[in-house]
Amino acid sequence: MKTYTYKAKHYDNLYDLSEALGADGVFIPRTISDTDLEQLGVVVAEAEEPIGNVRVRKIMELKRQRDDAEVEPIAYGGHLYDYDSKARDRIAAAIIALDVQGDGAKISWTTADNEDAVVTAQDLRMIIAAVAVRSNALHTAYRAAKAKVEAAQSKDEIDTISIN
Repeated sequence: MKTYTYKAKHYDNLYDLSEALGADGVFIPRTISDTDLEQLGVVVAEAEEPIGNVRVRKIMELKRQRDDAEVEPIAYGGHLYDYDSKARDRIAAAIIALDVQGDGAKISWTTADNEDAVVTAQDLRMIIAAVAVRSNALHTAYRAAKAKVEAAQSKDEIDTISIN
């Protein structure tokens, strides 16, 4: 993270620095180089990002990984089944339709691996159950990883933490 010092005052971003320079009648483009800033009397330095920012960003990354993994195809009965929002709606509708047809009702289902599988309402419920088990494991892993991030004392330590 770059920091700037101009006339003994410290600035954490280029916008605030440009405001200070502007007050002195010096207007700079957003794409100004560090060399050009130094010619204007600005000291440009690299500063370590605050650990709080690193933690927040890592926790958001872990949440995104967890959420992405929750909608990946799920294995059941030798096939992979989609489980995105559209697939969830289709599964719910198929369960209702099969239940209305009574015991033993079956439907041909195109799987995530593009094969046809004959499924019952119970099979579709078992797919949902498998997703629930996976979801629980993902949330448990996320909470453990989040706790490690919150306890970490350095960026390098935080960078090694993952949900896996």
